[in-house]
Amino acid sequence: MKKLLFFLILLLLGSTLTTTAGCSIFPEKDLPFILDIIPKELNGHSIAGQHCVFLVTITDEKQTREAAVEISAIAPGAEIVISKKEILEGQVAEVIVIPEKSSIGKSIEVTITGNRGRLTEKETIVFNVIEGEDDRKEYAEVLQSKFIKWLESNHPEFGIKSDTKWAGTMVSPQWLVVSHYLFFSDEWEMHMAWHVMIPPYDWVRIDLRHRFDEQKPSFAFEISSLDGESEPIPIEVPESVWR
Repeated sequence: MKKLLFFLILLLLGSTLTTTAGCSIFPEKDLPFILDIIPKELNGHSIAGQHCVFLVTITDEKQTREAAVEISAIAPGAEIVISKKEILEGQVAEVIVIPEKSSIGKSIEVTITGNRGRLTEKETIVFNVIEGEDDRKEYAEVLQSKFIKWLESNHPEFGIKSDTKWAGTMVSPQWLVVSHYLFFSDEWEMHMAWHVMIPPYDWVRIDLRHRFDEQKPSFAFEISSLDGESEPIPIEVPESVWR
């Protein structure tokens, strides 16, 4: 009788049997998780129309392989685009926040939520929107082309070619001595930084993050002097993405 009652409970709850020190009933869809957002704050401010890309990952508090966490977000005064809305541990979602012109001079409060079954986790990030426009795109694309040709010849395993399509966005708009720009292909994120100085200090660097399964860059390269037309060389990989 006791065995029958036990299995009836399992059937009604739609749960799985999890073994730790003993046996307990815990529906897989309700397994607890930790939500992590990268970054917690931007390196500076943003401008209207900028794509502010936040990386979202989860850590399962109990082992599961099939119960995904659904990612959603709200940000009054901005458009939201989410790439990869359902993730498992080891996968990366991208929450893209695009400030509207009406938000110039104001703060954007982004609330990112993860849901699995009856469990919900939330994180909030706040950043400012300042006056400005994307005046770096054209030059950033010229610099990027120098790396693309070299990567295609020297690192064909990346799959980055001259015809790879990229979408670019301004980042850290008020930074002047070192300018920054982000490019996204279907597979890669490329962060570019260049030193606005005379030779031989006119370096330009990129780092690459494989989208949807990496939280930080895995490769980095530098042209030590643009004027000197030096070839890219490998450099130390940054510990985190640039935002």
